Amino acid sequence: MRKFLLFAAVALIGLAQTVERGANVATFHSDIDDSDQAYALYVPQGYTSSRAWPLVVSLHGEGSSPQANLQQVFGLGTLPGRPSRAFPDLEYLVASPVARGDIGYDGIGEKDVLAVMAEVKRRFRVDEDRVYLTGISRGGGGALALALRRPDLWAAIAVVCPVVPPGLESLSGNALHLPVRFMQGELDPIVPAAQTRAWHQRFLDAGVRSEYVEYESIRHNAWDIAYKGGTIFQWFGQYQRIEKPSRVQLTADTYLHSSAYWLQFSGLTPGTPASADAEILDGRLAVRTSGLNGFRIDRRRTPAPPTSVSVDGRVIAMSAGTRANSLGFLKENGVWKPARSGPGGLQKGPGAEGPLAAAIAERHFYVYGTEGQPATDELIRRREVAVAAAKWSAGLERPALRFRVVSDVESVDIPLADSSLVLFGTRSSNNRIAAYANRLPLHLSDSAADYGLVYVFPVDGRYVVVSSGLPWWTRADQVRRAGVPSVAPPWKTLQSFGDFILFRGGLDQVLAEGRFDNEWRLPITAAAAMRATGAVEITERP
Repeated sequence: MRKFLLFAAVALIGLAQTVERGANVATFHSDIDDSDQAYALYVPQGYTSSRAWPLVVSLHGEGSSPQANLQQVFGLGTLPGRPSRAFPDLEYLVASPVARGDIGYDGIGEKDVLAVMAEVKRRFRVDEDRVYLTGISRGGGGALALALRRPDLWAAIAVVCPVVPPGLESLSGNALHLPVRFMQGELDPIVPAAQTRAWHQRFLDAGVRSEYVEYESIRHNAWDIAYKGGTIFQWFGQYQRIEKPSRVQLTADTYLHSSAYWLQFSGLTPGTPASADAEILDGRLAVRTSGLNGFRIDRRRTPAPPTSVSVDGRVIAMSAGTRANSLGFLKENGVWKPARSGPGGLQKGPGAEGPLAAAIAERHFYVYGTEGQPATDELIRRREVAVAAAKWSAGLERPALRFRVVSDVESVDIPLADSSLVLFGTRSSNNRIAAYANRLPLHLSDSAADYGLVYVFPVDGRYVVVSSGLPWWTRADQVRRAGVPSVAPPWKTLQSFGDFILFRGGLDQVLAEGRFDNEWRLPITAAAAMRATGAVEITERP
């Protein structure tokens, strides 16, 4: 932890962005919280912009740092302070993001990895077909998640003793065109070898080119052998990205991760996996789907523009001389047909799908209410709740994140198009909630002092989170819910929610919880449970 704090402190002082050859510390500006974020960077001694260079993105494990991770991937161990001259001269750019410390590689962590890649590509000439991904421990799990959610970015991936996030199993087929290498210690007490073997077999079963290497008598420090002598670079060097495959397999349960190569989903139910297996042979596109209601084909990215299309065995008539760059298909009443326009009205879609955690995975502000002429003590209490929600650190862990807490009066200067808002209170105590009252689906009664309600809803193209009554983390210590273990209860707990939750007294007495439907309407059972309390007003929409 001290190594990470020292590394971050040095970086945030402000280092010149004219990077020397060898190992360096660089920064990029994050608009999520208006901060400069550090990353470790290796630049080959012979770098020149006259040609494109391969890039390796390496993700550190829990309790480590980008600087230590850069040393590890070069096979230099983890002793601090290795001078740049100790690094072997390899013809690869290598970048290791901070990812805010130990928050993992979902949400903001994922955005930071992509931002580091974008920054390196802005400053250096990168070969887009030779971008590789690796990681150790939690970074290994993060690498696996990034590869499965964004498979068309990478040429190959290699993971060491990966702590794999839950829920990725159904995405295995997404790696159809990705060579994968697993490296694992036989006696690892943190990541059992059987668990990593199972992932290797899962990939093989899905037709993925997967390799598995197990190191006899080695525990969780498998990276000391896996990266020894820089051999991982030799393994990466065998592969280039398949940019325009003839076949694409894709499974997704979010719009955020619903595209790969030339296939993009345009109709799914967030939180429920949808899949498609699409193949172009001799100009004929055949697509088999499951749980999917719409998709698009980017003709510019296909190996050859399709001249005929069949979906789930049914031939779809195409207009003669179709030249559109994108072909869309929609399932209506169980029948696939060309999509000429999307569904009208309020719909879930990219940037407006939930769940609650999605709202705080982007730029956002925490807003407490000042309405109702509160006494000084009450105003302080309201602000303290918002401050607690904005504080993501727990114990000795200090994620490199800082979010603003403002009053509802101050928040009028924040355009919603620029940020999501986390609003605390009710329409009578927070004038920002009052301003959106007719557009929001749920309102907690001011008299429901022993209830807690929190939900996310799209307003003007951005997320609004409303937290009324008891804070959403009340009695979180009385229940076991999912979430990153090393962060504070408000953030950890929010990650375990769907789109909404209503409880009484605390999280050990949940009355209704779940996801809004694809039209952002409350499910019938949840609506009935809320009405039965007499504490929640449900806004009816036509």
